[in-house]
Amino acid sequence: MEAESEPYVRLATLRQLHQVVADLNRATSLADTLQAVADGIVAGLGYELACVNLVQPDGDLVIAAFAGNPAAEALITGRVGSRASWERRLSMGEAWGDLHFIPHTEGWVLLEDDVPQWHTDGPEPRFADEWHPQDRLYAPMYASGGGQELLGVISVDRPRNGRHPGAWGQEALQMYASQAAIAISNARLRANMQRALVRLEREQQALRASEESFRQAFEYAPSGMAIAEMGGDQHGRLLRTNDALCRLLGRPASAMRRYSFADLVHPEDIGTLLRTSAEGGRAELRLGRRDGTYVWVSLRNSVVADTTDGPRFLLTHVEDIEERKRHELHLAHRASHDSLTGLPNSAELRSRLAARLCRRPHSVRATAIEALDAAYGEPAAPGSAVPEHGFDYNPHTDAGSYDHHVHMYAPTSDADGGAGGGAVDDGTKGLAVLFCDLDGFKSINDRFGHHTGDAVLIEVARRLTTCVRDGDTVARLGGDEFVVLADGLGSADAADLAVRLRNAIIPPIRVDGRAVRVGASFGIGWASCGMSAEEVLQSADQRMYVEKRSRAKVHRRAG
Repeated sequence: MEAESEPYVRLATLRQLHQVVADLNRATSLADTLQAVADGIVAGLGYELACVNLVQPDGDLVIAAFAGNPAAEALITGRVGSRASWERRLSMGEAWGDLHFIPHTEGWVLLEDDVPQWHTDGPEPRFADEWHPQDRLYAPMYASGGGQELLGVISVDRPRNGRHPGAWGQEALQMYASQAAIAISNARLRANMQRALVRLEREQQALRASEESFRQAFEYAPSGMAIAEMGGDQHGRLLRTNDALCRLLGRPASAMRRYSFADLVHPEDIGTLLRTSAEGGRAELRLGRRDGTYVWVSLRNSVVADTTDGPRFLLTHVEDIEERKRHELHLAHRASHDSLTGLPNSAELRSRLAARLCRRPHSVRATAIEALDAAYGEPAAPGSAVPEHGFDYNPHTDAGSYDHHVHMYAPTSDADGGAGGGAVDDGTKGLAVLFCDLDGFKSINDRFGHHTGDAVLIEVARRLTTCVRDGDTVARLGGDEFVVLADGLGSADAADLAVRLRNAIIPPIRVDGRAVRVGASFGIGWASCGMSAEEVLQSADQRMYVEKRSRAKVHRRAG
C-alpha cells in the first residue's frame, strides 16, 4: 500500500512539470525553445545536468543546448555526433518505455565513439539503484503525427537524489520529452511561417514564390492551421483550413468554411475563446467534431497583415492535445484517489468537505428564506439600485464571502451522533459525516497477511459505495478507516444509513477460498459552517470511539 504522502509528491511533481512545459511555450525562437528544454529538466525534473542533441538536415546530431554546468556548456555546445553512433546508443541498454538507460557496466564501450561527452566524477555506487557517474539516460524526441521521425535526443545526468528514477520519474521524463518535441516542432513551424510572412512584406517581386512557400507550410503542416477573417460582418469566419485540421475535426474543407471557431467550441469554453487575443493569443479548449464528440486543442493566434489595407486575416495554429489532457486527468485522479480501493483519498476528502464550509459561525441559523437569499443574493430594498450582475455582492465586506454559498447546519436534536437507533429528527437536513472504523481488521491482517487485508479493504469499499447515493462521497481516510459524506439527511436518516452500511459490511468476505468477517463502528458528525474540515472529521471520529466503547460495554454485560 502506498504511503499517504505519495499523492502529494506526485501532485507537486505534476505542478512542476506543468510549469516547465508552460515555459517551453513561452519561448519566442527555436534557440530559446531548445535552451528552455534543457533548463526545464534541471529546474523541474530533478537532474543536475541536461543536454539537448538536435537532428541536423544531414542526419547527424548537434549539441544545441546544455544546462547545469557552464564549463561543460562552453566545451561541447555546437559539437556534432554521427547518426550511426547515436542509433547504436539508442539500441543498447535497457528500454524504460521510450527512454533508454545504459548502465556503466555496458557504457564503457562508448567512451571512444564520436558523440561529444562530458564525464562527471563521483563515488562508486553503494546500492543497486544508485546512480553511477558513467550511467547514461536518453529520452528520444519524435515528431508528432504518429510517425517515428527523430527530432533529437535529451540526455540527462546526476539525479539530485543520487538514484535511478523510479516509475514516476521515468513517466515524467517521457511526458516532458513528448512536450519538448511538440515545442521544437512548433518553434520550427513558427520560424518558417514568420520567414514566409517577411518575404510577403519585403519581397513584392517574389510574391508568387512566397505565396507558394506559405501554401506548402500551411497545407502540409503536421498540426491544424486555419485562416479567418478579421473585422466586418463576417469577423471570425473560417476562410481556409488545412488537411490536418479537417482530419482532426472530421469535417471537409468546404463545410469548415461555413463556421467560425465560436460555432465549433464547447459551450463551457466559449468564454476562454472570447478572451483570447488576436495577436499572440493562446488558449486550450475543446472543439466539436462532426460525430458530436469534442477534442482538446491548443490554439495560438497571429495576425497576417497586408501592407496596404492593414491587418486582414487571423492565422490560427491548432495543436491536438487530447492525449496530454487525458494523461493529466489520469495523473490528477491518481494523486487524489487511493491506489488500493480507488476511493477518494484523505486529501480529496478534506478538499470536498472544505468546499462546503465557510467561516460563518454555525450557531447563526438562517431561516429557509434567509438561506435562499444567501444562495441567490439578498433582495434589494425598495427604491435601492439593483447591481448589473444581479447579485448584491460586495467583495470589501465580510458578508460578501457568503452571498452565493449555501450554509451548512447540524440538526440540533442530534444527541450523541452514534449509529444506533433512538435519534430524534427535528426536520433539519444537513451534510452528515459518517466515520467508519473496521472492527477486527487488525487480527485478519496479523493472522492471514496483508494480501488478505487488502482484499478485505477493497470489498468493504465496494460494499460502502453500493449503499450510498450517486451524489454521496465514500473516501478512504487511511488504514481501516473510511468516511461517508451524505448531504440532505436528518438525524434519523443518518442513523438509518449507518445501520445499513454496517449491515452491508458484516457478511463474510471470501478471500482465496477463506471466509473472514469484520465489524464496523460508526460515528456521525455534521458539517457546519464555522467549523474547519479537520474539526468536522475529529467530531465524527470522537463519536465513533464513543460508540465503539459503548458497544464493548454492552458485550461485556451480555457476557
